[in-house]
Amino acid sequence: MLEKLSQLEQEAQAALAGVVDADQLERFRIDYLGSKGKLKAAMAWLKDASGQEKPALGQGLNILKNRLQDGYERKKGELGSAKPKAAGPMIDITEPGLPPRLGRTHVLTQVMNELIEVFARMGFDVAEGPELENERHNFVALNIPPEHPARDPLDNFYIDDDHLLRTQTSTVQIRVMESTPPPVRIVSLGRVYRPDTHDATHSSMFHQIEGLYVDRQVTMVDLKTTLIQFAHAMFGPEAEVRLRPSYFPFTEPSAELDIKMQVKDHYDWIEIGGCGMVDPAVFEQVGYDPEQWTGFAFGLGIERVAMRRFGISDIRWFYENDVRFLKQF
Repeated sequence: MLEKLSQLEQEAQAALAGVVDADQLERFRIDYLGSKGKLKAAMAWLKDASGQEKPALGQGLNILKNRLQDGYERKKGELGSAKPKAAGPMIDITEPGLPPRLGRTHVLTQVMNELIEVFARMGFDVAEGPELENERHNFVALNIPPEHPARDPLDNFYIDDDHLLRTQTSTVQIRVMESTPPPVRIVSLGRVYRPDTHDATHSSMFHQIEGLYVDRQVTMVDLKTTLIQFAHAMFGPEAEVRLRPSYFPFTEPSAELDIKMQVKDHYDWIEIGGCGMVDPAVFEQVGYDPEQWTGFAFGLGIERVAMRRFGISDIRWFYENDVRFLKQF
């Protein structure tokens, strides 16, 4: 009987060692530890055992039962569960899937692409320049003297004594004129930086588009015609353009650009940028002969164009990356 008990233990331990999933573990439990299992059947051996064998056989059966029960629990812990898994895949592949969310171009990028297209139809090329600039391109070549308030260190993001984050994309116009003989007809778009307090209409980082046209006999008539075409393309054929006299160091004469457009239920004049004829002093800085060449320049805030175009009341919404806002455009 003791020999049969030893064979049963070897058989049971081999079966337990071969278990690799919960289904096999459950089958082992039924075969060896269940109410009709082999261990239960071995208990009947006691009535056929001799008087000498009974004590040793009874003790051996109890030891085997405990060993198999402990082995079963360890294997159960290793496998995570002794319950059989449901047959088939865990995911119902016949269920319709969720459609992927499609991205879209940011509203500012949409407006910039439209601006490029509008001015491209009028013959303007796109020029780019660095956002980290030196004082010559940001101030000196634009006829902005050292005592001008725009050069105050508190009104700029200076990196060192000669370098700062550009405050306007006019710097690109200077770089183009330094490297390109006239005639020149370009627009430059990009980020600019000024330490403004953030509110509904101000940000320390925003976007500008600036245009430059240099040729012989360019006049204010050419400037206003260009701006009228821009206004009609971006705000509709009803939009009107008004130039109000102003002052900028790099243009003479200079003007503020107002566009009459619909605001809610009425039309009103809205300031949208500045413009003027390029100052001869700027031409001298880049090596153009002001006796031969004339030109005009203009600058517009792209956020301001977008806000007027779509009725957006807070500039900060452009930068918060709130999908609820962005998906409207």
